[in-house]
Amino acid sequence: MDLLKGIEERRSTRAFLERPVEREKIETLLNYATRAPSAINLQPWELIVVSGEERKRLSRVLVKRMKERNISCGPGAKSPLPEYFVERQKGLLNTILPNLPEQIPFQDFINEGSCNFYGAPTAIIITLDQVFSNARFTDIGVLVGYLVLAAHALELGTCPIGLITAFDDDIKEALSIRDEKQVVIGVALGYGDPQSPINRSRSERVPLGDVVRWRE
Repeated sequence: MDLLKGIEERRSTRAFLERPVEREKIETLLNYATRAPSAINLQPWELIVVSGEERKRLSRVLVKRMKERNISCGPGAKSPLPEYFVERQKGLLNTILPNLPEQIPFQDFINEGSCNFYGAPTAIIITLDQVFSNARFTDIGVLVGYLVLAAHALELGTCPIGLITAFDDDIKEALSIRDEKQVVIGVALGYGDPQSPINRSRSERVPLGDVVRWRE
């Protein structure tokens, strides 16, 4: 697949078929994803692939904790957002809302969907060793970019999920992850449901002039 075409086509998948992803295909995907560059080749990531009943068990734990603690997905801002960021959020909301099943509030769909990995048969949990500072989050971000694009090339859908970081201890306990690891992000992985209206949602990008400055 042409790389630039894949970048243009790829979008987040929020409805999946029950069809399991073949182990060989996941290994192929991860071989490509872990080709991502990292500072001085540290490759500071660890990926935990969670499938089948184990994925369902993890989701039950996360949904339960989310409701108990009233955790909700948000922008992670340290202060009120400027209006131009708010408008970008509204753009996503307006894209998804028309395709939501009736009677399901947007925030509930996002919160429970995140904790349930949107029903994907596989979840990939990505951790960082706590010996590193948050500067190495950059490496994890590049890795996830490689992962979602490689998945698209393999005809798999993905959705990066940040909300699960609120449940770091619960995830580490459920998956026997060592204490010195920090959960940075999760990725839902599977075959997208082509019949689901939610997968027709496509968020827009702002013009380059809004986010790029040139100095010559």
